[in-house]
Amino acid sequence: MIQIPMPPTIPTQTNGLIVSFHRFEPKMAAGVTFVLLSCVLLCGLVLHKASQRGEKKPNFIIILADDIGWGDLDANQPGKKVNNTPFLNLMAQQGIRLTDFHSPASTCSPSRAAILTGRYSLRNGVTHNFAVGSVAGLPLSEVTLPQLLQKAGYYTAMIGKWHLGHNGPYSPTNRGFDYYLGIPYSTDMGCTDKPGYDLPPCAPCITSPPGSPLFRCTSCFTKETSLIVKRSVGGGCYSSVGLPLLENSSIVEQPLDLWTLTDQYKSTALRIIHNAREREQPYLLYVALAHMHVPLAPPPSAADTPAHPQEGERRVYEASLREMDDLVGALKSASDEDDTLIWFTGDNGPWEQKCQYAGSVGPFKGKWQTSRGGGSAKRTTWEGGHRVPTVAYWPGKIAANSTSSALLSGMDIFPTLLSLAGVTPPSDRRYDGMDATDVLLRGQQSGREFLFHPNSGAAGMFGDLETARSGKYKAFYRSGAAEACGGATGRQQLHDPPLIFDLDLDEAEETPLEVGTPEYRAAAERISRGREELLWDIATDQSVSTSDYTTDPSAVPCCDPKQAVCRCPI
Repeated sequence: MIQIPMPPTIPTQTNGLIVSFHRFEPKMAAGVTFVLLSCVLLCGLVLHKASQRGEKKPNFIIILADDIGWGDLDANQPGKKVNNTPFLNLMAQQGIRLTDFHSPASTCSPSRAAILTGRYSLRNGVTHNFAVGSVAGLPLSEVTLPQLLQKAGYYTAMIGKWHLGHNGPYSPTNRGFDYYLGIPYSTDMGCTDKPGYDLPPCAPCITSPPGSPLFRCTSCFTKETSLIVKRSVGGGCYSSVGLPLLENSSIVEQPLDLWTLTDQYKSTALRIIHNAREREQPYLLYVALAHMHVPLAPPPSAADTPAHPQEGERRVYEASLREMDDLVGALKSASDEDDTLIWFTGDNGPWEQKCQYAGSVGPFKGKWQTSRGGGSAKRTTWEGGHRVPTVAYWPGKIAANSTSSALLSGMDIFPTLLSLAGVTPPSDRRYDGMDATDVLLRGQQSGREFLFHPNSGAAGMFGDLETARSGKYKAFYRSGAAEACGGATGRQQLHDPPLIFDLDLDEAEETPLEVGTPEYRAAAERISRGREELLWDIATDQSVSTSDYTTDPSAVPCCDPKQAVCRCPI
């Protein structure tokens, strides 16, 4: 808008350019004023276009590995001298390795919901996993990262595991993504014709004749048929509904082929990056990998059986790691010529009960718990359950070969990317994420003052914040174990006063501080105060959401109900 003050001098400002001209006599004024105003508008347009080019928004690629251990990243354990993640190692050398980074929860759905909303599960409502037959998902009252970036002009795409609701308004393309290709939940939540490696091993999809109890997919999840399935193939396996591959809102393959899934993901991701570059449009690409969740399906040649069977079983996991790493390398190479931040992390720690098909927690062994029975990784609030390998890479922006021990969470991705994109989140809700821009770009070593770990199935009520971190101290108000390799379980325990560990001196969480010492009292008071403040903040938060965990057979994704396992017509 051009503002014209009173004569004799008329200054006009357009996009930062100030032009002054004198008032002319009436006979000359009309023609000359028109020329000058035209020039001013033209100059302003040119400057505006130049400004737009200078303020081009960065691209973002979030890579979320599934059930990955902190020790699975070679760079986190250089003394082991393995070479399973060469491309991630290169990203760490050329970017920053975040050594004290944590998933927001220790299981799938709550972790993913917190990453996309920047809010603890007690706020966003997603406290445990959604099922194959879930009718709902992440509450519609929640605002997601892709929704906000989409409104800011970003092309938003997702590839991989969603697990936040697959029906109607809960699906990815209704939660801010322009495009989606992937699986609506975990890869073990449906059968395939050629199963991958799992423990216990699962059978291929059933091929029941018409009229059998398991023929129609719509009957797969009644009480009677689910019992039949478990008796026939062992607990934890699905044999009567095929694992679906969705593109946007349509099932394109059911059951999908696990052994070609990585190639499908890779080619689709590369196409998205290429097309966005051609359009000169900034993009958010969220790649939620099937790796390292069972069933594992590495390239067949990479898992050839060696002389010793145990070595061969471990080779399967390592081959899967290398396949995952190769996909990361392809995304890095494809985006290197663009202004792109790549952020690699995990949704939770390894699934210990899967034994040789589970990852490494590194030094974070949760020995206090394992010495009393059970596992201390996925589903628990021990370090192995939520401390995940994390690397951020942004050529020219993040200093190469950097390492940060700043205490950070997956919830911090939300405010950090919005800040880098110049987007302000809605002010009608409270957030738990921290803007980590200074950690990534300016070498800041301090992170969050507090971080709270929600119960994720091993103990207590889902979502309750009964484990807390402040600096080097970690307090357990309740502890519990997941099932360990071999089936051992431990009992949950309440702790009053809480167990407190010094992670700088005891990263294995083996020996808690002695109650009553000055160090213990100071840490306990600080953590208790921070926890009470957060719980009060959540209790008074008018934006808290509640998830609907209702299930119904009609909600099961099904390509063709007339076919066994919902098989898509060939």
